[in-house]
Amino acid sequence: MKLIIGLGNPGPKYSGTRHNVGFEVIDYLAAAPGTTPFREKFEALIAEQKDGGETLLLVKPLTFMNLSGKAARAIADFYKVALADVLVICDDFNLPLGKLRLRAKGSHGGQNGLRNVQEQFGTDAYARLRIGVGAPNFGDAVDHVLTKFKAGERAAVDDAVAQSAQAVLLWARSGIEAAMNRFNADSNEKGKVKKEKGKDKEKSQAEKTNNEPKAASGD
Repeated sequence: MKLIIGLGNPGPKYSGTRHNVGFEVIDYLAAAPGTTPFREKFEALIAEQKDGGETLLLVKPLTFMNLSGKAARAIADFYKVALADVLVICDDFNLPLGKLRLRAKGSHGGQNGLRNVQEQFGTDAYARLRIGVGAPNFGDAVDHVLTKFKAGERAAVDDAVAQSAQAVLLWARSGIEAAMNRFNADSNEKGKVKKEKGKDKEKSQAEKTNNEPKAASGD
C-alpha cells in the first residue's frame, strides 16, 4: 500500500490557489477509472486506486495546510503504511513555475505543511514532490501562495499537474530514485546540457574533418 498526500487548504475559497496544487494532483489521479469516490475519514478526504497489484491511498487533508501532518500520521498509523511508502505533494514558490523536484528526504524548507508532517512523523525521512508555483514579485510569500494562478500561467500548471501524476505513479511502481531521475527539473536540465554538448562535439568533429587538407590525387 502506498500513501500519497496532496497538501492544500479545504473549501472553494482556496480552490485554484498556488497553495492547493497538491490537491490538484490528487484530483487528477482520482479521475482515473476504477478509483473509489472520496470519503471523509481521519480529517481528510481519502480515495483508493489500484495500480497493478498495489493499492494507492489518495489523500487530501481537511485540517488546513499548517496541520496537514495530523491527518497524514493518523492515516499512516491506521493503515500501517511504512514511511518508505509515503509521498507528500506540495507547492514551492522557490521553484520556477511548473518545475518539479522530488526528494527522498530533507528539510521542510519553510513549507508549513511539510513542517507539520515532519513534526507528526518525527523525521524528515519521507519522500516529497514539490511543484514550482513561481516566486512573488513583491510582498509577502504567504499572500502569494494564497493567490490564484493567472490565466497565462494555467497551461504550465496543468502540464505540471499531469507530469506530477505520472511521477507519483512511477514512484509507486519503481521507487523514488527512478522518479527523481526522470522528472526532477535539474535532471532534465542536465540531460539537455549533455545532449547539447554531444551535438557540439559532433559538430566540432565534423568541422575538423571538413577542414583537414585533402591528399592530392595522382594522374
